[in-house]
Amino acid sequence: MQTALPFIDGQDVPVSVTYDNVDPADGSVIGAVARSGEAEVDRAVEAAAAAQPGWARTLTEHRADALQRLADLVDRDREQLALTESQDTGKPLSQARTDVTVAARYFRYYGRVIEAFYGQAIPIGPDLHVYTRREPFGVVGSVVAWNYPLQLASRSIAASLATGNAIVLKPADETPRTALALARLSVEAGIPAGAVNVVPGLGAEAGAALTAHPGVAHLGFVGSTQTGSAVAHAAAERVVPTVLELGGKSAQIVFADADLDRAADFGTRAILQNAGQTCSAGSRLVVHESVRQELVGKIAERFRTTRLGRGTDDPDLGPLVSAKQQDRVRGYVENAGSGEVVVGGSAPQDGALAEGAYWLPTLIDGVDPDSAIAQEEVFGPVLVTLPFSDEEEAVALANGTDYGLISAIWTRDLARAHRVAAQVEAGQIFVNTYGAGGGVELPFGGFKQSGYGREKGIEALAGFTQTKTVVISLA
Repeated sequence: MQTALPFIDGQDVPVSVTYDNVDPADGSVIGAVARSGEAEVDRAVEAAAAAQPGWARTLTEHRADALQRLADLVDRDREQLALTESQDTGKPLSQARTDVTVAARYFRYYGRVIEAFYGQAIPIGPDLHVYTRREPFGVVGSVVAWNYPLQLASRSIAASLATGNAIVLKPADETPRTALALARLSVEAGIPAGAVNVVPGLGAEAGAALTAHPGVAHLGFVGSTQTGSAVAHAAAERVVPTVLELGGKSAQIVFADADLDRAADFGTRAILQNAGQTCSAGSRLVVHESVRQELVGKIAERFRTTRLGRGTDDPDLGPLVSAKQQDRVRGYVENAGSGEVVVGGSAPQDGALAEGAYWLPTLIDGVDPDSAIAQEEVFGPVLVTLPFSDEEEAVALANGTDYGLISAIWTRDLARAHRVAAQVEAGQIFVNTYGAGGGVELPFGGFKQSGYGREKGIEALAGFTQTKTVVISLA
């Protein structure tokens, strides 16, 4: 299979040092990935800096048309992109197809709304004309995670291009191929060579070089809180603005009057989607003690009937992204403490599944709220329950971690829903539904150690631009 090479200034760039891209379903080697380093990052930033001024001067209408064409090309290559995404990540093929649909939606959405993204006129007095301009930063650097590589690359590329920036994107070590495909499609769509550059490689090499590069004027990062802190420090050294979308330990608060079947359905999907490898996965079930046993039983039943298998066979649940991630999940489950493992709790041992990085859907009831498995991001198909007796305790448990990315409230009492939504510390609150990150239109980002800044929606365009105020005397 072809080596995943850097795509810089509209062409593949040979790199002599590579590493293996591993299929998480069975541990086999899919192909080689180039280990981009400082030289490749330098070249990519130079290409972006050369392309950006002309791209920024392109009429907004024409930039919008190019993004629409790129969306059409993503749709055209839907099956190949989905297959590649499934192979790289292990996710079921149907979920990978959904990711392709969302990727195309990013380019269409920002291709539409950018034409309505203006500065403002500020009325000061008859002798002054004051207005603001929204201007691009120039070269944007983006480092994205391995759990939704196509979606994450698309939302960064779409918003940065819409606002007139050029981008250098570093995909995750394990999942570089769909980002490279997007970069090639951008040129086919008529976007200038150099406006989109992708440098695959290791985080400690290509990622570190990109975040520290003096030619990068804005940084975006999606990944762990620990690495996000390092990116923020690198940005602070150069006083560069940063958007960080980091970890989560999202709570689903289920009150006694909730529709338990609906809560069980959404609760199951919220933790098993992408094998639980989602920053906004609903990994904590904060449930009223009067319905706890019933709800735990309903979710356990759904977990037991989940079909596991290779992502390209389109099961309910594919493997984790790597054996390393499987070991991480195992460590959390084996050290869960006093909680009762209701279902799962181990890797499958039968047949071909034993060769891959699989983990059984796991439900652990009644964990200690202060335990690691209740406080830290497991990033696997592991759901823990925390019982509560009243509303105040429910809010305290929901807010009782360092994270604040997303939360859900299940109740028929809308007054309670509004009241609790105002108290829960999270960037998105869902009531009687749940969306892992929500739709393309919904601003997405965290409170506390889940990061800062917002992606998605029109609000993301503000993050990719800087405001200039112009004051003209008419006297």
